[in-house]
Amino acid sequence: MSMRRLWLLRHAPVIAEAGLCYGASDLEAEAEATRAAAERIARELPPGLAVLSSPLRRCAALAGAIAALRPDLAVQHDARIAEMDFGAWEGQSWSAIARAELDAWTADFADTRAGAHGESVRVFMARVAGAYDEWQAGQGDALWVAHAGVLRAVSLLHAGTRCPRDATEWPSTPLPFGGWQVVELRPA
Repeated sequence: MSMRRLWLLRHAPVIAEAGLCYGASDLEAEAEATRAAAERIARELPPGLAVLSSPLRRCAALAGAIAALRPDLAVQHDARIAEMDFGAWEGQSWSAIARAELDAWTADFADTRAGAHGESVRVFMARVAGAYDEWQAGQGDALWVAHAGVLRAVSLLHAGTRCPRDATEWPSTPLPFGGWQVVELRPA
């Protein structure tokens, strides 16, 4: 069995104020940046690749633009790779969220629900892990069109971490908007 690859592509910039918490909010991405990202990656992708996209508009539009350029790539939407739900923080500026709320979340990073009624990191990681484990058990390469949080979760999963013990373990540098990386699964 040869090495398999999972391409991870982040959506283009969203149409929103800078510094907005928008995790599970279904915001649109900039159309021109979406088109440009699709054109850049479409040239690089191998034929017949399985494409999995978050159902949120900012990812679905990018996956659709790729499929329009590459009819050999069939897109499926999967809610398991949607961004984390930040609960009551959704739609607020990160700077407007009370410091005490953020501190409480990071103090019990794995199990405190973000924004009081959003997802915990453990629940989010388990959701993404379901899709990641399915890809690992499969046969082929794939492209995921997803979000910064999902791509960070995959980097942890790929390194063998199912859930970070604390906030310091969470990857701090996201991929740029419209950027991609490839993780490789070596044969056992």
